[in-house]
Amino acid sequence: MNRGSEPAVEDRTGVWLVGARGNVATMAIVGARAIAEGVTDSTGMVTEREPVSSLDLPPVEGFVFGGHDIEPESLLTQAERHRDRNDVPDQETLAAVRDDLGTIDERIQVGTAVNCGAAVTEESEQIDESLAIQDVVTQIRDDYETFRNCHDLERLVVVNVASTEPELAEPERYDSRDALERAIDEDDRALPASVLYAYASIDAGHPFVNFTPSTANALGGIRDLATAKSVPHMGRDAKTGETLVKSALAPMFAGRNLQVLSWEGHNILGNRDGLVLEDDANAAGKLSSKGDVLDSILPEIGHNHVRIDYTPSLADWKTAWDYIHFEGFLETEMTMQFTWEGSDSALAAPLVLDLVRLIVHADERGDEGLQPQLASFFKAPIGVDEHDLSLQMNRLYDYANRER
Repeated sequence: MNRGSEPAVEDRTGVWLVGARGNVATMAIVGARAIAEGVTDSTGMVTEREPVSSLDLPPVEGFVFGGHDIEPESLLTQAERHRDRNDVPDQETLAAVRDDLGTIDERIQVGTAVNCGAAVTEESEQIDESLAIQDVVTQIRDDYETFRNCHDLERLVVVNVASTEPELAEPERYDSRDALERAIDEDDRALPASVLYAYASIDAGHPFVNFTPSTANALGGIRDLATAKSVPHMGRDAKTGETLVKSALAPMFAGRNLQVLSWEGHNILGNRDGLVLEDDANAAGKLSSKGDVLDSILPEIGHNHVRIDYTPSLADWKTAWDYIHFEGFLETEMTMQFTWEGSDSALAAPLVLDLVRLIVHADERGDEGLQPQLASFFKAPIGVDEHDLSLQMNRLYDYANRER
């Protein structure tokens, strides 16, 4: 058993997780270290399937984790709660990585949650919010660099897996790099944490992934910065459950020329993400990205509605029930229903590991800016209008075949 040691591989990639003690981050860390210990396999990882697996990708065993969070409870406590409430990870897996979790937890520092909403910041520790925005950015950037230097890392990737923020009002105000940097210099208190983390990452030359619906790198100013700095980045809002099924199923109706009259989706989940999404301001961006998938694939859809409800007893397990009312030949009205049940974090965690590997590959190849080949991982892929899952996956496969 590993006793909290550093990864014993030469190719060491630093992974800085924003929200490092949250559900998704905890499971990603447990999964990566469990793979390194040989107590689990890579099921669920796209990068372990051909043709993507043929790319020259950094090994998951070489990931060195650190990050920011405003949650005071330890990573091990979070993992134990997952085991007790969800049976994921199992006892054997947790035992194998327990010491590693303790070591990694020492690298997690208090982060900022400016403009993340009351549902996120209540009863949590965070960077002093009286600091000027520029000082917060400087502190974040310094933490990135200290982590990289202390652990002698070849590279650093920043991944935002924090709870969903309220939507940013008037994002068009920050559509250029100059406008965004002026707002930071002038202490614009409207800027949310996700944007500050994305700015600090890309300005320092570190690839950035936004796993959440929060604004982050969706701003035009961040995209301009990434192009100027030649840094790859991608987001937004990882596609892991109900929306994944929608993006695969909706093209069937379109391809067979069946008119969808109504598509009603009802999601219930019980983890902290579900609690945060009880707040209407925090939920707005999430609901928008979930609904836009169908509007794109089925532009003539009659009714498209999604709701998310917090159900505490479910813990990390989420259930989605979808009801599809459609019309076929001879104006025949028919219905289809499906129920999706899964562990929210176990579905998301392997995608975090995939995205780190793929964004590192892009960085090493000198691919700057948005990475459209990663669209299949997201509900609202920035810069990509195509939502058909098979076409998105083909984009990734074509990329892999070209790069081999």
